[in-house]
Amino acid sequence: MNEPHLVQFILNIAGAAALLIWAVRLVRTGVERGFAAPLRFWLRHSARNRFLAAGTGMVTAVFLQSSTAVAMLVSNFVAKGGLVPVAGLAILLGADVGSALVTQVLVIQQGVLVPLLLLAGVVVFLRAEGSTRQVGRILIGLALILVSLDMLRAATGPMVDHPAAGTIMAYLGRDLMTAFVIGAVFAWVVHSSVAAVLLVVTLAGQGVLPVTGAAAMILGANLGGAFIAYVLTLAAPLSARRVIMANLALRGGGAVAATMLLSMMPELMSYLGATAGRQAINLHLAFNVALALVALPLSGVMIDLLTRIVPERAKAASIQAEVSALDHGALDRPQRALDCAAREILNMGQKIEAMLVAVEPLYDKWDPAGATSIREQDAAIKKTHLDVKLYLARLGKQELDEDLSRRSMDLASLSNSFDAASDAIGRSMLDLAQELHRKNLRFSPQGRSEIGDFADRVQGNVQLALNVMLNQNPSEARELVAAKEKVRKIEAKLQRNHIGRLREGLVESIETSNIHQETLRALKQVNTAFSLVGYPILLKSGDMLKSRLV
Repeated sequence: MNEPHLVQFILNIAGAAALLIWAVRLVRTGVERGFAAPLRFWLRHSARNRFLAAGTGMVTAVFLQSSTAVAMLVSNFVAKGGLVPVAGLAILLGADVGSALVTQVLVIQQGVLVPLLLLAGVVVFLRAEGSTRQVGRILIGLALILVSLDMLRAATGPMVDHPAAGTIMAYLGRDLMTAFVIGAVFAWVVHSSVAAVLLVVTLAGQGVLPVTGAAAMILGANLGGAFIAYVLTLAAPLSARRVIMANLALRGGGAVAATMLLSMMPELMSYLGATAGRQAINLHLAFNVALALVALPLSGVMIDLLTRIVPERAKAASIQAEVSALDHGALDRPQRALDCAAREILNMGQKIEAMLVAVEPLYDKWDPAGATSIREQDAAIKKTHLDVKLYLARLGKQELDEDLSRRSMDLASLSNSFDAASDAIGRSMLDLAQELHRKNLRFSPQGRSEIGDFADRVQGNVQLALNVMLNQNPSEARELVAAKEKVRKIEAKLQRNHIGRLREGLVESIETSNIHQETLRALKQVNTAFSLVGYPILLKSGDMLKSRLV
């Protein structure tokens, strides 16, 4: 293989791998943008037993094409008390099985499927609106995954008979621990165990990589996939991190044990299929199914063990004062000053998001320390709001051009909205939760479930709004504004449901009627406040009329 051919070969491999990684991400993005709320709903209501939780995790991972994405959702639920850690671990074990099922489907070669997926995907993406548009994105992503695998097969064809490649691959077939480490590192680098496994299976199917080496790399990819979620949740509360650590210990420890077993008994691979590629892909599924079956009954023991090993620690008092992003020395440079104000408002939004996560558990169990923390955050946000107003007022004394003046007004309006959202949480919702505790009242099961689901939806929209503040993406801004109308309709429906329970004479509904209705209104107010992030972006891009009047 001369030098020009070598360069072309490396480019072909790198291009195919890059397309595979991007296509997997494209599918996941489509599912997250279009169907995040239903997925969050399924996960929240799957905690009744471990096997139901595992099944829900499996289905969710199939849709998201990623067990890591499921882990992030579970981490958020456990952190705010919406899921007990044992159920969270069961969901993750099921998600690993779902991720393995995805690779089983994607590895099938279907030539006619690619043009059909591309045609349908492009038509749906260009013609549809809202969540349906994301179906087009998903179909395009699936088609590109199949295209990338075909590119990979074509690119690796010359490696089959090349002596140097054969020597390296044969070495990986003998040194399984090295192959294991390479698989783990590659899965971590591309942040997708699905992409890593598909790449390895393709190499094995082409006869480039010995089946034992492929098996070790796939088991390593399982460890790397579990490690991704561990790193991404380092800043999460300890209760959520324990779930991720338990999954890492089970999946990683199981992968190491399976690799050691294969090194001693490589003939076991022959039971998994007739070809090397089929053996490799079946190993991935068999490993995760076996792990789930063994670990599900032990999930409670695993969580208890980690609770003892990694106990809660008393938080040390912070000695570092919070630094404001409002740089008064930048007031003579309006563009930079407005960027400073935007950073400060983004900080307000992040604090409100934390308040929203912290306030809902207080409806079930009152925590004076938690309530005090929310009130302190509300006071800090009010101070920041005042500082932003004064900062923008000083900036307004200068002669700003039309665009900068409009942006200054938009930021001032957004600061007002965020202050109102903080009020809705730190005063309305907190007072309602305290009243519930003081009067020793409880929502009806259906009413409490409705509030929890509605709060989840609002939290998802708050996260989207903060992302839109950063990326200024018109497409996501449009999605955010559309979600405002959807939330309004859902809130009206939930109010009607509550009235229906009052007519039926349910005691819990009658006693908590005002608290229930006011909580829904407060959550809708928070959603409305954050949806305003999208309006200036859509006005600028021409996606929104300046007035609805005819």
